[in-house]
Amino acid sequence: MNTEAITALRMERQHLNRKANETEYITLYRDLQPGQNVYWNGFGDPPSLTYRADFNDIEFNRRRQSDRKLIKGRFAGGNLGWIMPEDLELFAAVYRKPLDRPATRQTVIMELIEREGPLNIQQIKEETGMLVKEITPVLHRLQEAFWIYEDQCDGEWDRGWCQLPEMFPDADFARYSRQDALKILIQRFAFRQVQFDIEMAKSYYKLPAKEVKAAVELLVSEGVLAELDGMYCLKTDIGALQGYSGETPKSVYAMHRNDFLVKSNEHWLKDNWPHSYPDTLYYVLVDGEFHGAVVGKFRYTPEVEDIMLDLPSEEAAARKDEILQAVHFLCGANNPVKRYCGEKL
Repeated sequence: MNTEAITALRMERQHLNRKANETEYITLYRDLQPGQNVYWNGFGDPPSLTYRADFNDIEFNRRRQSDRKLIKGRFAGGNLGWIMPEDLELFAAVYRKPLDRPATRQTVIMELIEREGPLNIQQIKEETGMLVKEITPVLHRLQEAFWIYEDQCDGEWDRGWCQLPEMFPDADFARYSRQDALKILIQRFAFRQVQFDIEMAKSYYKLPAKEVKAAVELLVSEGVLAELDGMYCLKTDIGALQGYSGETPKSVYAMHRNDFLVKSNEHWLKDNWPHSYPDTLYYVLVDGEFHGAVVGKFRYTPEVEDIMLDLPSEEAAARKDEILQAVHFLCGANNPVKRYCGEKL
């Protein structure tokens, strides 16, 4: 298949060449779930699909949190994320970790919330005598079991924990099998990625490759996906790509580590630009493809030590200002970049 057409269509479907309005954004958000905030910089903020909206999507999602149109849970790899409540059953089928034999502390807190809830952590501490460091992992495990819900509908830290079935009494956790739910998620993933492989889906959803492969192979056998040289795409996209005339616009984005495109490629990105600095801050997306990493250290604000690129030296020099501007968009204009391709600025 034409790789230029694949890249161009991916940028279009990611709304990186034309920003999404609210209606388009909601559909995009659904397909890229679970949503997360900006890595490091956005701790405590609502989730964001950086660069993709023609409005302030952090404030938009703050309102959606307040209206409980986005709900918090633990999904891929036990990580926190935000999903739309209409997809609760779908994500429960994929990520729910049943708790058949709860430990003593888990039972104590479960019974307390059943009897008294909703309760915040301080109230649980007062009622049980447990320390916060003992309570927190218990709440996280009950959250992974989809037994309790952290009702974060605003930015306050004093949040109540309650029984999830009480908050969402119509949710039927037996509606989907794990495989059927995964097949739905993979179709959404395929649409927004255009072309993908097993490792990409595994990387994003944090699921065993064996399970991902089984779901993908079923979709191929059902005529939903097509396979070509170890890569997969929606069968309906084969014709779309053959007749696609769109072009990838010249663009540079510094992508934070919770971005959909980064997380679905992190299995190779993290090894592609080795360095001795404490942190990889961002990855550099040039004309729709990853071509570099921004390295340094996360402190109160990111400290950028170097921008590492695999572009030809002439292109790296020609696009230097554009790349620096993209990095400053995320790290802040007042944070100096110390080096560019190893050379001091």
